Amino acid sequence: MRNESNAEGAAVKLSRRLSALADWVPQGARFADIGTDHALLPVYLAGDGRIAFAVAGDVNPGPVQAAKRQVGEAGLSGLVSVRQGNGLAVLSPGEVDTVCIAGMGGSLIARLLDEAGDRLEGVQTLVLSPHVAEDAVRKWLRRHGFVLDRELLLEEDGVIYTLMRAVRAKSPAEAEERNAELYEERLLAPCKAHVPADLLYEMGPLLLRSAGEAFRRKWEQEIAKREQIIRQMKQSSAAEAAQKAAEWENSAEEIREVLACLRGEKPLSN
Repeated sequence: MRNESNAEGAAVKLSRRLSALADWVPQGARFADIGTDHALLPVYLAGDGRIAFAVAGDVNPGPVQAAKRQVGEAGLSGLVSVRQGNGLAVLSPGEVDTVCIAGMGGSLIARLLDEAGDRLEGVQTLVLSPHVAEDAVRKWLRRHGFVLDRELLLEEDGVIYTLMRAVRAKSPAEAEERNAELYEERLLAPCKAHVPADLLYEMGPLLLRSAGEAFRRKWEQEIAKREQIIRQMKQSSAAEAAQKAAEWENSAEEIREVLACLRGEKPLSN
């Protein structure tokens, strides 16, 4: 799933996406890579002296065996522990302070974090890359006292990936204050208007502040996907299909308005 190669690493080579995720891991972290596949990321970080310890977890036996070979060949068995298990069940409470989950849907990432329970004790940094349903991840982070401090769109091999990092706030009050600034602030230049809350969760509050070409292309592609879904729904005779089609049409129009606003064509309707 994540057996990628491109950018130079200490013991392995990483794709641009994995290299960007690696850059967000704090120096000296006790690190967990969930859904690790070939353990490229923890092996890279351990070989580069960037982390103190790593757990490479995967639910499937094939990737676990591949990860063990990768770790063994790199001579890093003393630093990287490869474990088979579902999600964060491979961890003990307080064992790590940084967790990476990449290459899964946002709803699955949120579910794995929900199921982690006390295994999230001591975790201060989450490095995440959902390939769909990014809003589910952002909502989970806000509900659980984490605050986004990095967001990035990175295009590789024709695919635009969403990368995000969140840190645990010092207190619930600080978490809510910082999250309120993220999700209730007006969209910055060129238009100063409120973006609907659901779009802030979908599109990313930090990404909206620095929206570039990749951002526009990602959301133009998303509009095209939604239009395809709308056409399919309109072919159905079910009453609920018509209602859902109207909801999707409204969301597509909201995205169009945001993109037009960012191009300076018109302000958002309030």
